[in-house]
Amino acid sequence: MSASTRAPVRAPSRLLLPGLLAAAAASTVTAAAAALLRAAGTDYVVQGGEVVPVSGIAVVTGVSCLAGLALAGLLSRWVSRPADRFLQVATALTALSLVPPVVWADDVATGAALVGLHLLAAAVMVPVLVRSLRALSPRAR
Repeated sequence: MSASTRAPVRAPSRLLLPGLLAAAAASTVTAAAAALLRAAGTDYVVQGGEVVPVSGIAVVTGVSCLAGLALAGLLSRWVSRPADRFLQVATALTALSLVPPVVWADDVATGAALVGLHLLAAAVMVPVLVRSLRALSPRAR
């Protein structure tokens, strides 16, 4: 393989660092919003009478964001336009993630709060990863 046909080397830190910071921010913001909503009267009771703790919301948000970061990393290696593809996949996965809160919430307030928290996390995480992927793309320069 000649130097002209070799795939560009991507600096993982240009995706990893912003992604980790965005994951931490998304977890923090969703936990804070969940706590505020709980103080306002949202009980987060789901089917079976289980109460979703605010800390659980933060942890699941963080894990989901890390999965999104891993997906962005994989796409940056194997897809010609990773930012566009990531945005498509992230939009579809975010839409799918809205189904369980609607189906499993015991009341409308809990369902609406959980849907809002999903959208909040996506609003924090997805733009950061899309921007980072665009900065890594050779066509962006």
